[in-house]
Amino acid sequence: MLSPKPTSKFIYLTIILLISLSLFINSTISQQDSDEVEINDLIALDEEESESDTQSPPKPSDVLTKAQRIVLELNNDNTQKAIDGNEYVFVLGYAPWDVRSAELMPRFAEAAGALRELKSQVLMAKIDAERYPKPASGLGVKGYPTLLLFVNGTAQPYTGGFSSEEIVIWVRKKTGEPIIRIDSIDEANDFLKKHSTFAVGLFDKFEGPEYDEFVKAATADNEIQFVETCSSQIANILFEDVKSTGPFFGIVKSEPERYTSYEGGFEKDKILQFLNDNKFPLVTFLTEVNSVKVYASDKLQVYVFAEADEFQKLLEPFQNAAKKFKSKIMFVFVDIKDDNLAKPFLTLFGLEDSEDTLVTAFDYQTGAKYLLESDPTPANIEEFGSGLLKGVLPLYYKSQAIPDNKGADILTVVGKTFDDLVLSSSKNIFLEVHTPWCLNCETTSKQVEKLAKHFKGLENLVFARIDASVNGHPKLEVEDYPTLLFYPVNKSNPIKLSTKSSPKDLAILINKYLKEQTHDEHNLTKDEL
Repeated sequence: MLSPKPTSKFIYLTIILLISLSLFINSTISQQDSDEVEINDLIALDEEESESDTQSPPKPSDVLTKAQRIVLELNNDNTQKAIDGNEYVFVLGYAPWDVRSAELMPRFAEAAGALRELKSQVLMAKIDAERYPKPASGLGVKGYPTLLLFVNGTAQPYTGGFSSEEIVIWVRKKTGEPIIRIDSIDEANDFLKKHSTFAVGLFDKFEGPEYDEFVKAATADNEIQFVETCSSQIANILFEDVKSTGPFFGIVKSEPERYTSYEGGFEKDKILQFLNDNKFPLVTFLTEVNSVKVYASDKLQVYVFAEADEFQKLLEPFQNAAKKFKSKIMFVFVDIKDDNLAKPFLTLFGLEDSEDTLVTAFDYQTGAKYLLESDPTPANIEEFGSGLLKGVLPLYYKSQAIPDNKGADILTVVGKTFDDLVLSSSKNIFLEVHTPWCLNCETTSKQVEKLAKHFKGLENLVFARIDASVNGHPKLEVEDYPTLLFYPVNKSNPIKLSTKSSPKDLAILINKYLKEQTHDEHNLTKDEL
């Protein structure tokens, strides 16, 4: 008996089943290898386009678009594989809504393109920490933006600058490539097109104790690109008028003082100190990108606040002053029209509404502030810098105009009178520190007025108040408002009084402090109000 022939419907279903099974198997294999393909394809990405790029110069927008495509987008599936499968992975953790992330991402992409051209083995990657919170948290992304370098799976925090060039320099130094070796004139000219600030070393041979110290300094420094050559001809292309045949070391910058030679012995720490003294321009133009480096400097700092056009008239005298105080004082220009950069500084001086050119100085170690109160002539600028260095400049206090306190029961103290009326006074001072925006200050002020009236006529006690929003002094360190302080005659550390105490309790305390200082108790009033 013959078996029945399969129907066309059965054959059709069988074919569909076989095709589906084949697709499933291929998909499974493809899924297993997808991450490796995704990561490995980055290395060969745009090879065809790069060939066409040699025919005509690419547009800047095309270069950025291409650079953005070679940054691997991490997700829930490929993050751990990328970290485990690569010796070096540099990760940008970001949030789509974060402004600083948006500013950094194109620079990060440009750095990725530059590192690829340099044949760096670093895998550049980014992760949307809001969309993929679990892998982002596992990487160590805690804020936005976060930059982390993974070396064999271990994370290192980023400590460099935020321009694309600074990112490239930092990454290369941390991945075993702290120095670029230049062997030809063409390489030297090509390097100069891409770098405006760098350190150059000339050696007969790339060996020996002096060269070893050069390498140690290059590795320890995080900001400046080091280059090396053994050719005097090439060295003179990079650094004008190199008279030495080696060893030689110097720094190059894009400003009037373009070339600075190192004159000391080849020791790592001395080389690094030389770079620290000379890495900034004579006058640094403050930007969002370089602000972190400027604030981190351990030098005394002179800030010039002016409109950009107006500052061009002052640039040369400030550069001349900067040459004289180069290793000790940093001179910084801030565009007074840039509220994000200028306002925070000017607020410290109570001058946030000023539109005039201002010259100020800061000592970040002591918190001291100084203001040039004369015209910024070359002589005055140099005298201001010299006084800052010698520590003889008068301190500047944020201050209102000196008020007329004649006949006042409560003296109004301002920044300029804090020394005379509080610290240098021969009397006990009861000081109320307040601000206009403080919710409880009005209630406290009424209590102080009752106390002043109660103790009126007492010779050795003065009541005073100061508005801390527009007045300051280094000796007035207050964080909460209102604050009540009692300064005894000997002006030892002030005694902080509770603002929650009743006027009666405060009167009792005041009398207690007064009785500890004098035996003339007949001058004291009763405790009761």
